[in-house]
Amino acid sequence: MRETVEILGVQIDKITAADALKKAEELVRTPGVSAIYTPNPEIVMAGYQDPEFCKVLNQADLCTPDGIGVVYASRMLKNPVPERVAGFDLTCALLESIAKTGEGVFLFGAKPGVAEKAKEKLEETYPNLVVSGCRDGYFKPEDEPEIIEQINRSGAKLLLVCLGAPKQEKWIHQNRDKLQVNLCMGVGGALDVFAGEVKRAPEIFIKCNLEWLYRFLKQPSRLGRFKALPKFILTVKKEG
Repeated sequence: MRETVEILGVQIDKITAADALKKAEELVRTPGVSAIYTPNPEIVMAGYQDPEFCKVLNQADLCTPDGIGVVYASRMLKNPVPERVAGFDLTCALLESIAKTGEGVFLFGAKPGVAEKAKEKLEETYPNLVVSGCRDGYFKPEDEPEIIEQINRSGAKLLLVCLGAPKQEKWIHQNRDKLQVNLCMGVGGALDVFAGEVKRAPEIFIKCNLEWLYRFLKQPSRLGRFKALPKFILTVKKEG
């Protein structure tokens, strides 16, 4: 049984990073298409404002608390999650795991050429990792049957969908019954980081839960997105 906390209508799993990895390892080795999403405050707010998207999030097999704002919100509701479980960290841990056991991964998303570059870097980091295929995230609706066929033909057990929220979660939800992978994960900009196109925050920022501050310092143009955090906290306080 999942133990969750409801934050603005979105069910967030009360789970540690170690247990989230165990669950992901179980799902990637179990036939039937499962889904893991990693909601941060921005995604939770999107679910709050879009009931259909909220339903999509709540039909996942696991929703990890990605973002210190989600952790704080759970504490405000007096139903705290154990810790932040970042989607990027969970993805890295799962890739390290399947590199040892042979399940393939398909990389789907980002700009043309990025997934291929991510493949090269990941194969350097995890020498035995099987990257079964790549596809960029620029496509038209009429391209989707061919994309799904490419993914299924690859034999991958793990599909990383990096289209950005809410597009990636909705895409997984809409195509879940057509896919033949075991596990889909919506992990935003992970391919850009794997490819070296975007640098992740230094370890000190991550440990201090200040990864958001690093991203803002590197990209002040993201100010509009960061304004969503105080709005999220105020909304939780009002609705809680």
